[in-house]
Amino acid sequence: MSWPDPISIETVLERSFVLPAPFYERAPEVVARGLLGKIVVHGRTAGRIVEAEAYLGVQDRAAHASRGITNRTRVLFGPPAHAYVYLIYGMYECLNFVAEPEGQAGCILIRALEPMCGLETMRKRRPAARKPEHLCSGPGKLTLAMGITRALNGAPLTRGELTVREMGGEGKFEIAVSPRINVTECADWPLRFFVAGNAFVSKRQ
Repeated sequence: MSWPDPISIETVLERSFVLPAPFYERAPEVVARGLLGKIVVHGRTAGRIVEAEAYLGVQDRAAHASRGITNRTRVLFGPPAHAYVYLIYGMYECLNFVAEPEGQAGCILIRALEPMCGLETMRKRRPAARKPEHLCSGPGKLTLAMGITRALNGAPLTRGELTVREMGGEGKFEIAVSPRINVTECADWPLRFFVAGNAFVSKRQ
């Protein structure tokens, strides 16, 4: 059985616009909320953001930026609207968006997408997924499904092969809030934002 795309990539590109850099030049928790419902496009795959976590910078002990500027974290202290992609557990890559004005570190971890375009391509990349809801229901899953790797670390989100777009018609939705997942520091901070009742989030709460 094939998994048809809800919408074509051509239609998404035609009916949407790329989020401008100033969108990201705000506090990470504000940007994280604003990203819900927006669309990540990479190549001919696309998915709507349904779950995101905010990381607040040097004062946030759960954030990579709390260690200061290193070769790994330098992109976090750079201009906003760029991708920060890193490896965890030696095998999974995670997609983050840099927020805050240049010089102030902050980012948003994209935790789950609702697949829109390229579902069969995603399925080939993630053969363990048993239904569309499982394709992008976690930060490591969505990068595999979308073909996003560390080669995109530092890439701009406003042009090129990886963009974030806004398209009307998604309707209103309720934003739910919870503590972040799988962090030991600042574990009670309510910085995980997700579309309430959405079947594609990584964890129901």
